[in-house]
Amino acid sequence: MKKFLFPTDFSANATHALNYGYSLAKRVKANIIICNAVIEPAEVPQTGMVGWPMEESELLLEESSHALKLLREQLDEKEETVGFNPIIDTKNNAGTVIEMVNHLGHDNDIGLVIVGTHGSSGLNTLLLGNHSRQLIDNINRPLLLVPPSAPIKPIKKIAFATDFENPAKDLECIYQLILLARPLNAEILITNIFDEKENYHKEFMNELTNKADYPHIYYRFVKAYRPEAGLDWLCEHGQIDILAMVHRSHNFIDSLFRGSQTQKMANHIAIPLLVFPAKA
Repeated sequence: MKKFLFPTDFSANATHALNYGYSLAKRVKANIIICNAVIEPAEVPQTGMVGWPMEESELLLEESSHALKLLREQLDEKEETVGFNPIIDTKNNAGTVIEMVNHLGHDNDIGLVIVGTHGSSGLNTLLLGNHSRQLIDNINRPLLLVPPSAPIKPIKKIAFATDFENPAKDLECIYQLILLARPLNAEILITNIFDEKENYHKEFMNELTNKADYPHIYYRFVKAYRPEAGLDWLCEHGQIDILAMVHRSHNFIDSLFRGSQTQKMANHIAIPLLVFPAKA
């Protein structure tokens, strides 16, 4: 993961995610791009407006550039004389967040997109944050959603929750996850909380162990009658720093993002969520 992309709206939560991601970037030796999509106000038919004045657009871009410069300077102050210091770049343009993220992701070989969430706590508010739902549904890069309560500290354990419905895709994502975990020397905990049967994991773990070439991978079965209760328990008692899942249609995480299960999630779950897209 050579580059991290940070979409920002300059809010306190977005800045916290940037500081969290900067600490992560230093440890995995990844460079940084901070971006801001200048979303122009929509046309208002009642006023007879047919477009947003060019001078106003230029002013918005200038303000965005200035704010990005300040963020970059704040991160530059964190540079150390010993160790890796990420190269920091800034980008802005008129358009939507999705357009900018996908464009920059493609042109800059982005390995991870990191965003702050606007929920006060818990996965239920985290998943309802501004732009989070759109990013989850529409970008083709791994996405790390960082809640404001996430502490900035070394990452020691990452849990990958799966239902084993698509083992090939799970393996593909875990190989990507290893690229993040290896420089951190972090454990990867493969967790099944979707079924009471424990037999699915044996062949899966054998293949993973043979191909991954990473010693810190473990498996744990969490028995739960409701998946959201299993996630709740895992995040509270599993001593994990990041929860990772694959987002694809008709699986549990999809129902979370669609809202049908979201309100059931406990408010105290407040760790970063790493979402792998179903399609690269």
